[in-house]
Amino acid sequence: MTNVINNRYEFIILFDVENGNPNGDPDAGNMPRVDPETNLGIVTDVCLKKKIRNYVEVVKDDEQGYDIYIKQGVPLNVSDKRAYKAVGVEEDGDKGKVKKTTAEKKKQQDEELRKFMCSNFYDIRTFGAVMTTFVKGAFNCGQVRGPVQLGFARSIDPIFPQDITITRCALATEKEAEEKRNTMGKKYIVPYGLYRGEGFVSANLAQKSTNFSESDLELLWDAIVNMFEHDHSAARGKMAVRELIIFKHADKLGNAPAHKLFELVHVERKADVQVARKYSDYVVSIDEQSLPDGVTLERR
Repeated sequence: MTNVINNRYEFIILFDVENGNPNGDPDAGNMPRVDPETNLGIVTDVCLKKKIRNYVEVVKDDEQGYDIYIKQGVPLNVSDKRAYKAVGVEEDGDKGKVKKTTAEKKKQQDEELRKFMCSNFYDIRTFGAVMTTFVKGAFNCGQVRGPVQLGFARSIDPIFPQDITITRCALATEKEAEEKRNTMGKKYIVPYGLYRGEGFVSANLAQKSTNFSESDLELLWDAIVNMFEHDHSAARGKMAVRELIIFKHADKLGNAPAHKLFELVHVERKADVQVARKYSDYVVSIDEQSLPDGVTLERR
């Protein structure tokens, strides 16, 4: 990849959910994740990364250099074999092992495999990966630190999940019909919640590790803004990214601490709104006068 990014970035994502479950917790019956001490809603970084990967997969449609490594229903070793073939690694039968070689050649192949995975898989180039399947094959290309990292998103106000019972009209057996057993199950919804997530883009890691480029960065912004547009479902209700706020530094090491930039953005419920049920019930304000030298702001 050419034109590797040369600027550090921080960003804030504001997204909301209406009558849906933004991120269920499998250890709690798929209830929306909450901070038990504050009742603020939580959406994990893993959930947000999945939405971004899914969007890139839809938009790029297997375009060269934009494949996805962490893909539902596709074993990782399928992608590994592509890398082995490209680098010229000889496999030993059908057991997933590779033929032994010299230490010097193996070290060279480790580097070639890492470069192949970074150049061909967008999510590795962006978020990095721990490619343990290569380790099982006696290679050590495997831990790649990605330049883009996300934290957990939290709701601005406490959320109050509702437990909705689902019924069905088409029963499976005559016995169920006689007993009127039409209860199908339950689903959790959040009537409304506005969430704030924060992220980081390291030009230093992009240059030293994955060659994350300017075009990759633009695709990332596009994916974040549109990550729910091709992911609608009954379970998630109406979800939308309302705003993406980007802080761009003048150089790769940055011109101000990230937390200082995040503190410039305030999201508050309007004083006359007792219970928020829509995005316009909130006010988003940014103290642009306090932007440090060398940092510019963009709102999408």
